[in-house]
Amino acid sequence: MEALADELLTEGNLDQALQRITRWGLRAGGAAELPGIQQLLQDLRNRRQAELERYDLNSALDDVRARVDRIVRTERAGIEQRRRELGTDPGLGEMFESIAQRKRQFLDDVGADPATAVTNLADYEFLDDQAREQFGALEQMLERHVLDRHFRSMEASLRGLAGEELENFKSMLHDLNDLLRDEAEGGAPDFEAFRQQHGRHFPGVSSVDGLIEKLRQQATQTEALMASMSAEMRRPLEDMMNSVLSDHVLRDELAAITEVLERFARPGKVREYPFSGRETVSLDEALHLMRHMHAIDRLEDGLLAAHESGTLRAIDDHEVLRLIGPEAHRAVSRLRDLAGVLESSGYAARNGEQLELTARGIRKIGQKALQDVFSHLKGDAFGGHHVAEIGFGGEQSDVSRPYEFGDAFLLDLHATMMNAVERSGARGALSLQLADFEVFETERLTQASTVLMLDMSRSMPLRGCFVAAKKVALALHNLIRAQFPRDELYIVGFSDYARQLQPETLHQVSWGDYVYGTNMQHGLMLARRLLGRHHTGSRQIILITDGEPTAHFEGGRVQFAYPPTFRTFQETLREVKRCTQDGIVINTFMLDRSHYLTDFVAQMTRVNHGRAFFATPERLGDYILVDYVRSRTSRAS
Repeated sequence: MEALADELLTEGNLDQALQRITRWGLRAGGAAELPGIQQLLQDLRNRRQAELERYDLNSALDDVRARVDRIVRTERAGIEQRRRELGTDPGLGEMFESIAQRKRQFLDDVGADPATAVTNLADYEFLDDQAREQFGALEQMLERHVLDRHFRSMEASLRGLAGEELENFKSMLHDLNDLLRDEAEGGAPDFEAFRQQHGRHFPGVSSVDGLIEKLRQQATQTEALMASMSAEMRRPLEDMMNSVLSDHVLRDELAAITEVLERFARPGKVREYPFSGRETVSLDEALHLMRHMHAIDRLEDGLLAAHESGTLRAIDDHEVLRLIGPEAHRAVSRLRDLAGVLESSGYAARNGEQLELTARGIRKIGQKALQDVFSHLKGDAFGGHHVAEIGFGGEQSDVSRPYEFGDAFLLDLHATMMNAVERSGARGALSLQLADFEVFETERLTQASTVLMLDMSRSMPLRGCFVAAKKVALALHNLIRAQFPRDELYIVGFSDYARQLQPETLHQVSWGDYVYGTNMQHGLMLARRLLGRHHTGSRQIILITDGEPTAHFEGGRVQFAYPPTFRTFQETLREVKRCTQDGIVINTFMLDRSHYLTDFVAQMTRVNHGRAFFATPERLGDYILVDYVRSRTSRAS
């Protein structure tokens, strides 16, 4: 609630204030108590940068090259092992030597480029079983990544496709190509029929657009991998992945899908990730890293959208936990619960769809404003503004004294009885004497009626003054209610015209309420009418403004002019004179030192004999509240 106070005075609307806190978090004493969306975004971006500075993406092709080299070495070792085994048989040994020589020559010419080597080895008949298994594993890994380019969600079902399963998969690809081409050409594809037959391969997809988006997202990860590698690494990896499929029908169908999806591609360059680290990765790890980076991008987009809307409803908590960490996850949960916490604490309540402060919440905001104003002042600098004069009437105090003839008989029974005990001792019945009686003293309290006039012209928010003025008004209201309950406070806002503001709704006055014009004349007129209800005690107007009067009433209509005219000054000073004649003192707090304003205020103080102060928005509350207490004590004395 304390953090919300400033936000609420700025925004004027509780929902908007909560949205601002959601964006920027809760802060106290300069340290973040609860990070907002902006901090979560920064943490997420830091995580991404740490990944970029850790890994060397070009090493993914080195991993494939190392696996090819290992396969070739294993095959060579197998050839040599077979040659030694057959060397004891002269006939078989001579025949095998010819075969081994051709195979060694093939392995010598297999190619340093991994893509060429993989293509050549695909047609090679291995002698060594271990080398054959190693190459089979490499082929399966490359085939899986080719299929993952569009069908990562089907990864488990794509492993080791063969026989009827492979034929069914190719049939699905054929139907998918027909569906995508029909959509690209503006037709009306029967998605429902496709989903009934092949929907198990695309869980959660309910439309053609959703299907296309899913395929595009998965293809983008491989494209980003290629775009993030150096040119000399990218080309052989592309060639290798494009040539790894031995089934020509499967290869043609996948190529057709890639081609038609390009027609749905969004404009713009594929995202590149400038990896600059030294830690090596395998091809498997590189593609997993791409998925990780794309997940970061999606969460970043979601947080940016949440920052725009001021709500976290669409954010995936699991992704926040996975990508940013447990502290961020707790922060998102707490930010989501802000409105609920306010409601359960009794500070806010729902009025239909609108969240509004309760009376308790409004009091809390006012207490915070008062606390802010006096936070740096000494505790003994102010207090109840009693007058230390003893006499008849007034309020009973906590101090008693011996009774004197003529005193009001406000008997302090406890002190009276104790005097009798001390005088006669605690033996038997007490006998009261005149000297035993004590009565409470009374204190004469003053009564003040005040109108706080707030300039609400457009220049006030533009100069950053109106939030300070609202805070002062709420603080003064709370001070009077708590310590000077006999006093009256009215709040009048004025711009093109003046109107009375209720302290309970002052925080709701928003930026949209500010207009051109400073009709000080109408503000003084309304203030004088409000103070006319009180015929005893002191009466004063506290005027807060950052500019001279630029509007006045004439013939029942508002006349506006800037620079201000002599006529506006004249009509406003005429109202100042009426206030003076009614015994109303006007104290002016200027938030600007322009020539027009200082000249006008000088004329006003000569007419009214009030006082004028120049104050910055930060110190405005110090001047007004402390001056209020001191002036009340001075007048009473």
